[in-house]
Amino acid sequence: MISLSLNGKTVQLSATPDTPLLWALRDELGYTGTKFGCGIAVCGACTVLVDGKPIRSCVTTIEAVAGKQVTTIEAMDSDRIGQALQAAWIRNDVPQCGYCQSGQIMSAAALLARNPKPSDTDIDAAMRRNLCRCGTYNRIRAAIRQRRCDGEAANPARPSPRAALRRWKVPAPRRRAGCRAK
Repeated sequence: MISLSLNGKTVQLSATPDTPLLWALRDELGYTGTKFGCGIAVCGACTVLVDGKPIRSCVTTIEAVAGKQVTTIEAMDSDRIGQALQAAWIRNDVPQCGYCQSGQIMSAAALLARNPKPSDTDIDAAMRRNLCRCGTYNRIRAAIRQRRCDGEAANPARPSPRAALRRWKVPAPRRRAGCRAK
């Protein structure tokens, strides 16, 4: 049995020590927010934080993270940086297909945790190993910049999905002249 801290809770894993962390998270523990992208640590879809540093869980064994603090995308709802990033992601319409987004947010959260006011060069360096097949790099950078500029926003909580979608509602059609309700 391998023990580690996952999103602030101690968990025991019964998988073999050479099992990739990604598969232990998804198959054994049911944390499916972390995605499988390439399996060779190239795309970044499987990024999680280990002791605050971004790692690729598809090539990191559970033995390598024994006794360490592992943070997944599921913990970002209760993290102030994660909440602010998710709100910035929504405000900037970052997700397209959404597949890479958990890895993108995890890498951005690690950057902002160690450097609350990163330059554009810092952002590019931190995010360069995360691939987005939809090409939303400019929006990702804008969301991180917005979070950087917001600092500790007054209300960094993620807006509800309903509030986020209100922007796209089509206004009700106007009544034509002569069509009066009786």
